[in-house]
Amino acid sequence: MAKGPKTSGTGDTALVKALADILDEAGLAELEYETADLSVRLSRVTGAASPAPAVAPIAAPALAAAAPASTSASASASTPAEDMASHPGAVASPMVGTVYVAAEPDAPAFVAVGDTVKKGQTVLIVEAMKVMNPITAPTDGKITQIMVQNGQPVEFGEVLVVIE
Repeated sequence: MAKGPKTSGTGDTALVKALADILDEAGLAELEYETADLSVRLSRVTGAASPAPAVAPIAAPALAAAAPASTSASASASTPAEDMASHPGAVASPMVGTVYVAAEPDAPAFVAVGDTVKKGQTVLIVEAMKVMNPITAPTDGKITQIMVQNGQPVEFGEVLVVIE
């Protein structure tokens, strides 16, 4: 987990604990911290989701160019995102980043409107600081709306999909 000089100071333990708390609170899949004396990399693989290394970083312009027009775009235009935020099946972005609907430009989308998903299944990816973070279904259900398009920047708390 840590590289560099090995120290047994309690300060290092407190630092790792603080970094782990940040990882949990922000909902991140990976966190790196480096100084001249210490390098720490924390990474998590959650539930049934694929490990982050299985999703290769991809060039955003290629993805945006390959993004097909989504049938849910018209549905999201008629339903304000503010109304969807209070929906019990709304899946919000845990971070600021760029959303991707597939693992690679030529790969099929993880989900489409009408698909049935299981708890823990990857529905989208949010790239933040060059780290691909899988966004998983919090419950079993049916995808009723996809509120974002491939390659779109998203904010913290923005509704990505609705599962009923």
